[in-house]
Amino acid sequence: MPRPFAPAPPRLVALSLLQEGLVSARQCEEHGVSSARRARLVAAGRWARVTHAVFDTDPTPPARRTGTDVLDHRRRRRVWAALLAYGPEAVAVGASALALLGVHGLPVDLTPEVALHGGRFGRARDGVVVRQYEAGRVLRARGAPVIDPELALAQAVPTWARRQAVTVLDSALQQRIVTWGGLHRAHELARGRRGVARTHDWWGLAREDAESPLETWARLEAVDAGCPPDRLQVGVEDRDGRFLGRGDLGWLLPDGRWFVVEADGAGVHSAPQALFHDRARQNAMVTAGSAVVVRVTHGDLRVEGRVGAQIVRSLAALGWRPRPTSTT
Repeated sequence: MPRPFAPAPPRLVALSLLQEGLVSARQCEEHGVSSARRARLVAAGRWARVTHAVFDTDPTPPARRTGTDVLDHRRRRRVWAALLAYGPEAVAVGASALALLGVHGLPVDLTPEVALHGGRFGRARDGVVVRQYEAGRVLRARGAPVIDPELALAQAVPTWARRQAVTVLDSALQQRIVTWGGLHRAHELARGRRGVARTHDWWGLAREDAESPLETWARLEAVDAGCPPDRLQVGVEDRDGRFLGRGDLGWLLPDGRWFVVEADGAGVHSAPQALFHDRARQNAMVTAGSAVVVRVTHGDLRVEGRVGAQIVRSLAALGWRPRPTSTT
């Protein structure tokens, strides 16, 4: 008869849950799970070997996992795999640190980046980038060591395209992961790095009231088209001052109405209850004569310039003209 599998020690299970389901060989040994037992778990398909000395306790392949935050889980899992593979001296840096800190809008296929504390040399392997260690504050985020967010932004922003960079800067501000002062310090820390010269104008485009990556994309479309919105998260009221709803981007029209652009993603807005709420909110704004509402989707925004041209045409038809006091 096949030898029955003993359940993993409860403390090791609890630890794996803090590490996106991953455990290292070192941690297994500390909890009494020998190399032979790990090999049997992998052979039986109960665990999966991720990289050198790192195991996934969830046998479901990452690409088949589901959930509201599955993309964030996959990013964090990549980072945890790198940290566990390189041991206790590894610190998450760049975009990897931002992923564990909870910043949104990061690349879907995030490349894990670590540095080894104290400047120890490490060879890249299995897609992990090992950066030269830079002195800075090391924080704990989701139980992992990460470089402080200001240095992480300085490292990451010069490696991205404009839309990606501004999206991440917006999220870092909106979630209070950095302050405005911290954003300025991050910009200063980025100076002199490869690729930073083209980014200097981007840092000033960040806004703390941008609530989603698609809102950022839509705003950048409007900015590039020469018609930055008058307000973000604009509150729309009826003639009696009754609050009707809030729109993502707003332009105040000459007749007192708002032209509102709503950016709909494939996340919370696609749930039936959310769709019903969004439609009811939009109908209330339009029926009361307080707003003209246009909805744009991820598909619209994937083609750069399309939404900007649509906004320009709509505003021109409604008689809107840019004002010196307009802000993005």
